[in-house]
Order: sequence, then structure tokens, then C-alpha cells
Amino acid sequence: MTTLFPIQSTEAATPLDARGNHSPQYLRLDAETDGELPALPAATLIRGRASEALDLLPAESVRTVVTSPPYWSLRDYDIADPFGRDDTLRDYVTSIVADFRKLRRVLTDDGTVWLNIGDAYTSGNRRYRAPDRKNRARAMSVRPRTPHGLKPKDLIGLPWRVAFALQDDGWWVRSEVIWHKPNAHPESVGDRPTKAHETVFLLSRDQDYYYDVAAVRGTNDRRLRTVWDIPTRPRRRGRIPDDDHPAPMPINLARRCVTLTSEPGDVVLDPYAGSGTTLLAAAQLRRRWVGIELKVEFVRLIERRMSR
Repeated sequence: MTTLFPIQSTEAATPLDARGNHSPQYLRLDAETDGELPALPAATLIRGRASEALDLLPAESVRTVVTSPPYWSLRDYDIADPFGRDDTLRDYVTSIVADFRKLRRVLTDDGTVWLNIGDAYTSGNRRYRAPDRKNRARAMSVRPRTPHGLKPKDLIGLPWRVAFALQDDGWWVRSEVIWHKPNAHPESVGDRPTKAHETVFLLSRDQDYYYDVAAVRGTNDRRLRTVWDIPTRPRRRGRIPDDDHPAPMPINLARRCVTLTSEPGDVVLDPYAGSGTTLLAAAQLRRRWVGIELKVEFVRLIERRMSR
């Protein structure tokens, strides 16, 4: 059954609805039980896998996507059959390409995708990873085996492997942005520099697409460059377990992407919504939003963040 729930408004107070609420509402769906939507309301939250939930959305209904899928071999989200935790590298890339085929259907003709994806090192066939005393979120009880053709301690080049696969599948790879983290976690390794960046790709479904070059300016009011200095968001350790998402996207990164490739009233989608940062940024910028998230605890986290 579909149900409407109140969310905090970023607009001026609206007339009272039938229940006496001033707030707009979001539609909560379950990908396993609900059917396709004929049109999108102002806000939609779907619990389920992206591969199933994307089928519920109307064709050409989304202007831009800002997303960060679960990273391969880097996070354990403690759910059954997790995406990225113990898939082979080939299966992981194939799954992303398959999901992005479905994304292409729901994007408008001038639609875009911002894809944030982190790189990883091979495990040397160690099937676990101990917590780093400076970064406990890195602990994993299960890890994928070292991919064929790679060596122990090899940097995989994962972002570009995914980007090339998407390019081969018909996407335009329009830009590589280096997200520099001035407050990056220290690492215990002593034989390479500490990693302090991730990659964000701008992808389009066609060679012509919506991009507002004047919407965000860089240093000294110059045109925005491809290196973005954006601090990470400190992890929140609340008393409620699902307050603690292991890898929240910083709101400033999501706001920048949403601002560049959408306009007020457009629909912004995150098919791997996680802690809901993209959705929060979209609401703050007066966009409609759609979030898809598999883990029930993260769905509840999104609901709490959107209602504050």
C-alpha cells in the first residue's frame, strides 16, 4: 500500500491539507510490492534494489542523478546479498552497467548523471579487513578475492574501469572531477601517499544536455575547474544504530552537482540513496526528489533527516 508522509518544507508555508499539515509529503514505496508510478509526486522514497525500483519510475521523468553506489571491496553494509562487498570485480562493474541502462530510460533527453565512485586496492586474497584505529568503518568480515590479472597491493583503477564500461554501453563521459578531501582520514600505510581524493564523473545520455555553467563559480569567480576542495562530513555516532552511516556524502558536494545540472522543480534521483544527502540537497534547492535505498535502517535514517 502506498502512503503519504509529511516532510519538512523548504518553501513558505502552504495551505493546510486535509490532516492539518503545512508540510509537503513524500510517497513511500516498496520495490517488491508496489507498481509503476504514472507520474512522480514532489518526493518519493522507495525501499528496494535499484535494479527493481527503477522500473517503477516513469520514462524520461528525471533531469539529473547524483549518486554514489556502494564501493567495491571497501564497505560492509551488513545486509544480505550486498552489492559490492563480495562480488567479483567483473560482476560489480556489470551490475552498475545494468542499473545505468535502466537509469537511461528514466532520464530526460537532456539528462545527466553525477557518479561518485571510490578506488580500491587488491586484498592479496585476504578475506577480511581489520579496523584501522583511525577509521573503524574500514573493517570488513568478507572481502572479494584479488581480481584475475592484478597483484597484491595493486591499485585497481576502479572508477575508470566503470567509466569505460559505461562509455562502451553508450554513455557520454563528459568530465572527470577530482573531489579533494582536505580533511581526509589518515592511513596506517607507510609505502605510499595517503589517499585524499575520490573521482566524480559527469555522464550524459546524449551529446547535448542541460548544464548551467554560470550556476557555480570557482576561485576568483572563474569558471569552475575539475578539482573540487570539499571536506568530508564527520560521521555521526548517535545512540540509535542507524544514525551511523559509514560513508555519508557531504551536502556541499551534492548541492553543487544538483545546482549545475537541474533547475527548480526538476526531479533529482539517487538510486543508491544511503544516508539521503542527495535528497536533502534537492529539497533545499527546491527540486523534486526520488530516493532508492535497500537497507531498512538507512531508509529510516533518510526519513529522519528529511523531517528535521
